[in-house]
Formats: sequence, structure tokens, C-alpha cells
Amino acid sequence: MSKGVSRRQMLVRAAATGAALAVPARVFAQASPISPRDRAILDIAQREVARAGEVLWRRDIAGIADFGVHSATERFHFANLESGTVRSFLVSHGTGSDPGHDGWLDHFSNVEGSNATSRGAYVSWEWYKGKYGTSIRLGGLDPSNSNAFPRAIVMHAAEYARREHVAKWGRLGRSNGCFAMAPEDFRYALLQLSGGRLLYADKLGIS
Repeated sequence: MSKGVSRRQMLVRAAATGAALAVPARVFAQASPISPRDRAILDIAQREVARAGEVLWRRDIAGIADFGVHSATERFHFANLESGTVRSFLVSHGTGSDPGHDGWLDHFSNVEGSNATSRGAYVSWEWYKGKYGTSIRLGGLDPSNSNAFPRAIVMHAAEYARREHVAKWGRLGRSNGCFAMAPEDFRYALLQLSGGRLLYADKLGIS
């Protein structure tokens, strides 16, 4: 066999080996499949961001509060529409929405003094210092939550929204209608959801 043939054979073998090694790398680089739950959350976020339109300053991340499940469930979802990922945390609902304090939201209300949670889309505004420390102001975008600002419905941190509260009582404590999160979780909300992003609340039952 000539040296030329041998060299060609070596080049062919090297190319074949390189191609074989490249296949796993391409497969490995593919994104992990999105779960049906996360896909449903991302779809709702995309729909509601589009519905809110120009009132939003930022459309990269949306908060989805699913009050169709028990308060012991991680039911506040940060839907990142750019990366296609979802992170979930505990969140409290209002005393007026759960008079029996069993952890289930029975009804929504937009009435001042109801201490109930309101359904619908909100826009997040600026940080401010209030009764519960640093909080996020919210503006209601739907008739069902149009009184969010005069009712002082905001996002804030609360001790009764910790996992330890669930471990002791089997449910979270209740707010006056605000979206209350554990202090360590609320820090994530301050960075991810303030400044003109969407928050959407409803009984979705997808968690």
C-alpha cells in the first residue's frame, strides 16, 4: 500500500473519530425539556404580558400567583420569558379571601376594607419603606383589581410566609390582601419583579 493511500486512510479515520466525538457534545448542549407545569406557567405569563402591552416597562420576567392551590404549595412563580425557566416560592393570600384560615383562597375581592386578595394583572412599581420594611408598590390593570393602589396592595416580606410556618401549622399566615413572601424569598422578588414588570394573580390550579 502506498504512503499516499495510508495517509488518506488516516485522514478519513481522524475525521470519523472527530464526528463521533462531536455528536454527544451537540446533544449535551441542548436545553433540558420544559415540564408541562412550567410550560403552562410560561404560556400564561406570555399571554398576560402581551395583554398588558405598553404599560409594562420590562417584559423579560413576570410573576404568576396561582391561588387555585393551597398556601403550603410554592405557588408564586417567576416566569423568565427570555430563558424559558420558572422559579417558584410560597406566597400568602388575604384574610378576607380565607375567613376559615384553612389555607385555601375561597374568593377574591376588590373592595376596600375587605382584606381580600384581588385577581387580575398588576404592574410593579418602585420600592418603598413601609410597615413591613422594603416593599414593592403595585398598580391594578383590570377592573377586578383597580383598587390595588388605594387599598395599598403591595408585595412585602412577612414572617408568617416562611416555610417554618407551614411546618408548624400546615399553612401560611394571611395578609391583608398583599402578596407576602418569606424575607429570604422576597429579596429575590425585589431584584426580579420590581420596576415595571407584570404580576398576574388568579385561581389557575397548575402547581
